[in-house]
Amino acid sequence: MNLDDPVLQSLNFLNEVVDRYPKSISFAPGAPHERFFAGISVARYIDRYCDHLRGKGFTDSEVRRRLYQYGPSRGLINDLIANALRCDEGIEVGPESIVVTVGCQEALFVTLRALGCDAVGIVDPSYVGVAGAARVLGIDIVPVRDLTRLDGFPVLYVAPDFANPTGNRMSLAARQRLLADARRRGVILLEDNAYGFTAADHLPPLKALDTSGQVIHFGTFAKTCFPGARVGFVVADQPGLADAIATVKSMVTVNTSALSQAVIGGMLLEHGGSINAMARGKAVLYRRNLRMLLDAMDRHLTGLPITWNRPAGGFFVVATLPVPVTDELLEHCADSFGVIWTPMRHFHLGGGGTHALRLACSYLDPEDIEEGVIRLARFVEAL
Repeated sequence: MNLDDPVLQSLNFLNEVVDRYPKSISFAPGAPHERFFAGISVARYIDRYCDHLRGKGFTDSEVRRRLYQYGPSRGLINDLIANALRCDEGIEVGPESIVVTVGCQEALFVTLRALGCDAVGIVDPSYVGVAGAARVLGIDIVPVRDLTRLDGFPVLYVAPDFANPTGNRMSLAARQRLLADARRRGVILLEDNAYGFTAADHLPPLKALDTSGQVIHFGTFAKTCFPGARVGFVVADQPGLADAIATVKSMVTVNTSALSQAVIGGMLLEHGGSINAMARGKAVLYRRNLRMLLDAMDRHLTGLPITWNRPAGGFFVVATLPVPVTDELLEHCADSFGVIWTPMRHFHLGGGGTHALRLACSYLDPEDIEEGVIRLARFVEAL
């Protein structure tokens, strides 16, 4: 493993740029909006979860032990997650098929290791975390741009709903075709569902349509609750796989913080056990931000040498320029025009994205979105 690999260095570079230009408006981080942090009461959520345990017959000493001691590598709130997936997504799995992880990144890492595959197909462009995990594990990466050609790899990573970085969404028909092709070729699908909650219209995740055990499903509470809890999960109902994932996890982080799980469990319970109910207000804000970004781009960038896509959900918009979009151009834009974005080449595994950039709108307030697009227009005019 080469620690200088560009895939492993991308996030460090982007974070450094944001730190160097603190007065710039940054469309770089795909982070949750901080207005939702004001309503978080960690103590209340923990109390709610503890009351839930007592209602199940736990004594006070057993509740304390559950919160303060080492816990099972598989997790503590698996039953709550299983219930939420059944109610919200139509995913029918038992708690024993779920492993609660330290964020979705650990879920990807330990699952790839448990699968023991030599190669993984990754939809290109894609979230850099899955490529980075594969690199660290020494797994060959096969960039995939055509989902009708599932050749050369036993496992495929895909994000059907508003993928990072493209904002693309698979239609129901495309999901069904992918599942049929994967079943025919014996390919396991790794489904990342980080942004599905932002949809105005619900489409079933691949796992809800899966009848042959082809899909391993990943989720995170970073966007629907808050990232500081560092709680994610993997749904692996294939025979023996959840056990293998838990075994690998036990050698990486031992267990996911019981206190963090209690907070997430309490938040779920406070919202009737539904992730969608918990995230409803957030989804409304993110759709508003996306609409405001696209409207501002229509008003200020139309007629300039730049084009962009129009996602219906998620956090991201991709724009294309007539010049190469390099890290040097990003620094020039930040320094001279006070606006930051992400070069798309950081997300491409097989080359590509040379003239494109990603804009993330989730983290910003309306006035910053408007001003940021005005600054972006000045930058494009000066090219």
